[in-house]
Amino acid sequence: GSNFGGLCFPYIGAKLRGEAKKAIRVVAVEPASCPSLTKGKYAYDFGDTAQKTPLVKSHTLGHTFMPPPTHSGGLRYHAMAPLISHLKELGELEAEAIPQLECFQAGSLFAATEGIVPAPEANHAVAGAIRAAKAAKDGEVVLFNLCGHGHFDMAAWTSYNEGKLTDYDFPEAEVAMALAGIPLVEGQN
Repeated sequence: GSNFGGLCFPYIGAKLRGEAKKAIRVVAVEPASCPSLTKGKYAYDFGDTAQKTPLVKSHTLGHTFMPPPTHSGGLRYHAMAPLISHLKELGELEAEAIPQLECFQAGSLFAATEGIVPAPEANHAVAGAIRAAKAAKDGEVVLFNLCGHGHFDMAAWTSYNEGKLTDYDFPEAEVAMALAGIPLVEGQN
């Protein structure tokens, strides 16, 4: 959330202050296998599985959530950054979950055209930007954040290139199980 926030917060701030020169659409892209913003609950939860941190309000899949073993695209945390979550609740940003293979395909295209191998987690932003660019009207600008290169996670790229990665859409039954572990806080829905 910090790279994404660093990119979009100034634009959202300008919009909220009435200083934006154009209408903006902010989209957070996350893995379909770790869908905290798109399937998580906006609630107070622990930041760790050991339940040692203070409760933090954010979109969460529950502190017991574990990503599937097939997930190689980074972004494995059970919750989203609190400020990102709050902005989604206010309607200032949207979220979409994209399957891992589409993300790696987008990252591969980006590497072939731009000469930069994206980090697996950055592939989500690349895939979201490609989707947005395909849907954009003339004159619309698509801005995205390539937050890291993939040189330190070549194992994920090797798995992708060898056809070993698979898509995993976090099933609703597993979402319900993960959400069941969120602590009850008085006054929270």
